[in-house]
Amino acid sequence: MFAIDRQSQTPVYEQVIAQAETLIEAGYFAPNEPLPSVRTLARDLSINPNTLQKAYAELERKQLCYTVPGSGRYVSEKAVEQVRRERRNVLPEIERLSRQLKKAGVPLEELMERVRAAYDEGGNEYDKG
Repeated sequence: MFAIDRQSQTPVYEQVIAQAETLIEAGYFAPNEPLPSVRTLARDLSINPNTLQKAYAELERKQLCYTVPGSGRYVSEKAVEQVRRERRNVLPEIERLSRQLKKAGVPLEELMERVRAAYDEGGNEYDKG
């Protein structure tokens, strides 16, 4: 379910956050379902529990999960909606980059070809079913 790329320049806690968001959006973790415990996931991934605590704290700050004292962390009711909203917030950045590419002379067809290729190869490994 979670996998850490130790060769990546992305910090481990950011990898955990990104994967948790993808798993939530894909329905792997449904609302009010528990996330893996810090102790168990830290052991499975061979990472420091403090690193995982940092990732989970960020997920909670983003309102993607909540803590039940003595019981663990659970996916919030509106987590999927929140993840999708956050991901749509990158659209203005794509618009800005598109304008830069146009100024640089990159043809629209080439840009669209790259976008389509990314969408095609971007199959979600976490899809249920």
